[in-house]
Amino acid sequence: MEIVDNEELHRFEARIGDQVAISAYIMRGDTITFTHTEVPPVFRGQGIGESLARAALDSARARNLVVVVRCPFIASFIRQHPEYKDLLS
Repeated sequence: MEIVDNEELHRFEARIGDQVAISAYIMRGDTITFTHTEVPPVFRGQGIGESLARAALDSARARNLVVVVRCPFIASFIRQHPEYKDLLS
């Protein structure tokens, strides 16, 4: 599964066949705010949301962005993976 940053639509995407899982964001300067993560029901529980979260947060780290979390899924992921807490504003 490949995860890409679709900057035009402001979201990270994981395509699975004809379905897409997304983690949406808003960019303002050097701050990225994650607003919503959604995985198609048929693919839930398979780690796709976690893969999206990891890819999005790794991208933020690589780009030296400050992370603001409005998405409950990303917030939960960061609580479970404290190595990403340093990204938070």
